[in-house]
Amino acid sequence: MFSEGDMAVYPAHGVGVIKAVETKQIGGTDQSFYVLEILDNSMRIMIPTISSEKVGLRAIVGMQEVNEVLTILADRTVELGAQTWNRRYRDYMEKIKTGSVHEVAVVLRDLFLLSVDKDLSYGERKMLDTAKNLLVKELSLAQDVKEENVTETIEKIFS
Repeated sequence: MFSEGDMAVYPAHGVGVIKAVETKQIGGTDQSFYVLEILDNSMRIMIPTISSEKVGLRAIVGMQEVNEVLTILADRTVELGAQTWNRRYRDYMEKIKTGSVHEVAVVLRDLFLLSVDKDLSYGERKMLDTAKNLLVKELSLAQDVKEENVTETIEKIFS
């Protein structure tokens, strides 16, 4: 699925580059691993190639998905439930862990809309920043533009 040098997205960690495809012997059998280096923090993650799809490793989105994400961010017709902050936090964390760019966009939009009406908890503010950073990095690579341009686009949508 991936080769050395390919860009890939790992759920909750963001965009990385496949540094190598290595074979290691585990339990007497050879297993193949992707060595993914996350761009933001240089963390290296070894992901078994056989289960990479199951854990959510995926390619960077295309222009169609970029447009869908921008549509999600601009949608103001959503109803925000009256959940407690910790319940919302758990729900949003689950969405981020899916690795879906659409789910991350929903988290960013919902937290932004919520922040207009009330103060976010510390955890929610951190999650808003995480969702924004994940989206900015991936959308900038998908569109081959600077991260600042994507940040400006998102801020315009929310202004």
